[in-house]
Amino acid sequence: MQYNTRGENIEVTPALRDYVEKKIGRLERYFEEATAFSCNVTMRVQRGEHTVEVTIPMPGVILRAEDTNNDMYAAIDLVVEKLERQIRKHKTKVNRRNRQTGAGAVFLDVEPVFAAREDEHEEEDAIQIVRTKRFNLKPMDVEEAVLQMDMIGHNFFVFQNGETDGVNVVYRRKDGRYGLIEPESV
Repeated sequence: MQYNTRGENIEVTPALRDYVEKKIGRLERYFEEATAFSCNVTMRVQRGEHTVEVTIPMPGVILRAEDTNNDMYAAIDLVVEKLERQIRKHKTKVNRRNRQTGAGAVFLDVEPVFAAREDEHEEEDAIQIVRTKRFNLKPMDVEEAVLQMDMIGHNFFVFQNGETDGVNVVYRRKDGRYGLIEPESV
């Protein structure tokens, strides 16, 4: 695997680079051809918080994880754990789909990516929807939607934008500010 490691507001020392390559290198056991992939790692420090973002583009799937911690090494460990969970989840989904459809692969070029391991028999549960909510969308502006979101104590809120008549989502970001998701017209 090829590593592209860069830092924002931090100098990537050889010790940090070696630690990243050692930790992410453990993920290579899940791949049949690990040398064919590149791994993009971005480390940044902002207001005393260390953030690590890892992206591994592969045929048919992009693995991406990001985590923030007070310690850069701990953030690297947390990101690797997230990536490992994503790989296991995707591998389980591909295997389950292949069992249902027979021998043919559903995702082209994805099945050969994940090496089958005899010593690993852990199956993650399928995604289960445990609760469904239905509600009427009241037309409102973005500011009112943010106030409604804060009032009910959630970190997101779905509403009908009174200006565009589209369904939008406001959400609270990790930095405490707010974001708005608007669908694009095709």
